[in-house]
Amino acid sequence: MKRRNYPFTAIVGQEMMKKALILNAINPSIGGVLIKGEKGTAKSTAVRALADVLPPIMAVEGCPFRCDPAEPGLYCPECAAKAQRDERMPTLETRMKVVELPVNATEDRVVGTLDLEHAITEGKKKFEPGILAEANRNILYVDEINLLDDHVVDVLLDAAAMGVNTVEREGVSVSHPAKFVLIGTMNPEEGDIRPQLLDRFGMSVEVYGEHEASQRVEVIKRRLAFESNPEEFCAEYAQTQQELAEQLLAARDILPTVEVADEILQQAAELSIRLDVDGHRADITMLKTAITIAACDRRNQVSPADLREAAVLVLPHRMRRRPFEETGLDMAVIDEVLGQDHA
Repeated sequence: MKRRNYPFTAIVGQEMMKKALILNAINPSIGGVLIKGEKGTAKSTAVRALADVLPPIMAVEGCPFRCDPAEPGLYCPECAAKAQRDERMPTLETRMKVVELPVNATEDRVVGTLDLEHAITEGKKKFEPGILAEANRNILYVDEINLLDDHVVDVLLDAAAMGVNTVEREGVSVSHPAKFVLIGTMNPEEGDIRPQLLDRFGMSVEVYGEHEASQRVEVIKRRLAFESNPEEFCAEYAQTQQELAEQLLAARDILPTVEVADEILQQAAELSIRLDVDGHRADITMLKTAITIAACDRRNQVSPADLREAAVLVLPHRMRRRPFEETGLDMAVIDEVLGQDHA
């Protein structure tokens, strides 16, 4: 029997976390999201639930890496060879999915393995794809990412930076595309995350348990109803799930048409300077996020309000801070730069 995911639209509260996940589903180039929070705050539930509303993609039929037929420059070796021979490559529509990376996964399981004996005896490379191959053009989810082995973290950093996974062994090497949206969840009480990995996330959000009694009661009621009869519970949210899936598709269509005024570019740069953010990745990611927010709202012009919302998602984990200093944005500075007055 197929295991049912809890419906994404049935999750109570946690609006910022849900918005961050939706924006990454619309525009994977944002770079993923790190979700920090205490136990039992629907972190894993939300990520797994995302799979049911992810937009479909076009892929080369039979390709284990689901190469994008519209991007021949990113073909795997086999698809590239077929294209060079002008072979016909049928395509099919498939769904994006959430690929989970276990926190105890070995490096070989993540990157894949090369059969050296086969290469020596047959004169051909035989590659057993790993998790990074499965994650290509999908979402790679790592629960308790702060507990990952350092070697695996380094592999993830390399693949995230290059969009390619290369496996080398005894002079034999194989490369394949590995473009994925990295989503990590963690409980800060269980340890911190390496700064090099932290900066790779486009966004970072912190989640907390609900503090209003009515909201907590609603969480309990919905969870018990789901566990009692998953089919019936999911049917109740089928309409809202479908509406969200359609919203994501529409936003993807609008995304390339969204325009950014020079004033918005200036404000993004000034925000990073005023808030003492290192490097340029923050500025670029902030603008990508603001563009995606506009597309999500079915608008083709970025507004200062979009940039404000993007700043809250993109900047906190990139700001310089002293040891033990609390994470937080000075919203007064943001509103001053954007010329807005928020009560």
